[in-house]
Amino acid sequence: MEMKKRISLELRNRSPAEVRELVVDSCRSADGEVEGVTEEFSALEVLSMVNVGLGSLAKLPVLPKLRKLEVSDNSISGGLDALAEKCPNLSYLNLSGNHIKELSSLQPLQNLKNLKSLDLYSCGVTAADGYRDAVFRLLPQVVYLDGFDPDDNEVPESNGEFWFRSGPVLLVLCVTPRCSVPDEDDEAGPPGDEDEDEDEEEGSEVGLSYLMKEGIQDEEDDGDYVEEEEDDEEEEEDGEDDDAPAQGEKRKRDADDEGDDDDDE
Repeated sequence: MEMKKRISLELRNRSPAEVRELVVDSCRSADGEVEGVTEEFSALEVLSMVNVGLGSLAKLPVLPKLRKLEVSDNSISGGLDALAEKCPNLSYLNLSGNHIKELSSLQPLQNLKNLKSLDLYSCGVTAADGYRDAVFRLLPQVVYLDGFDPDDNEVPESNGEFWFRSGPVLLVLCVTPRCSVPDEDDEAGPPGDEDEDEDEEEGSEVGLSYLMKEGIQDEEDDGDYVEEEEDDEEEEEDGEDDDAPAQGEKRKRDADDEGDDDDDE
């Protein structure tokens, strides 16, 4: 799709003066120049023209409020001197994946006094010895080069100066959220279920062993009761045997007494 047509679709019946962010990535520029973006976009703060076949930024219009410019993966090799005049408030510039091979090509960026973050990843200039130190010396206003400061500290994600536009909050830098992966404990079910199942199993085992124990105890008690009854019967029989001689002796004594009485008579 051509850049002009894409821009007309992005407007969606709005006037250019109402647009604060314009993204026309992966469309095509007919002659390698900026097309369709005019000075009517006076409120524009974010402009993204990634992979559109740009070879130059010479036809970029005056955009006094532009703070972020994305032109990565194009064929830009120079002509950066127009940026300071047309985008004086630019604070973030992404030139990664372009044909910038010499450090001198970056010299016009010295006039961008508000430039704080510069990306040159995959540009030929990054292969030079001492590239990072040289860029920080050439552009002392730059705080972050390719996402890191001179001490190799990564740019903070919440740095509003670079990643958020003014007015209604709009996140420009998209950060992929971490996927929420359920833990193995979560898949097993709500906390406590496993313990309850174990308690139930233990309870059933205890109950079974308890009943078995009760049954055994009852059998033992019944056996003891039978043995006690047998012992009682044996004691009664023994008692009768003991009484038998005593009764015989009594009869004998009675007979003897009667005989004595007869003799007396």
